[in-house]
Amino acid sequence: MSRKCELSGKNVQVGNRVSKSKSRTKHRFLPNLQQKKFWSTELGKFVSFKVSVSTIRTIDKLGIDKFAKKFGHKLK
Repeated sequence: MSRKCELSGKNVQVGNRVSKSKSRTKHRFLPNLQQKKFWSTELGKFVSFKVSVSTIRTIDKLGIDKFAKKFGHKLK
């Protein structure tokens, strides 16, 4: 599976590690992805997503139904 958040769209970014002598080597910044189940009150069941932790915090604040409606996602 890809390293991409299913709800927010966050994915891998590429950058450089910079040493003291300023030599640069490529580095991949991976998103902090977790497999998580959320309870949807509209559907009356759990829905499972691979989401980043920052998205989990937003969903905890708003609720999965309001988050999906606000960002235009369809829950299955």
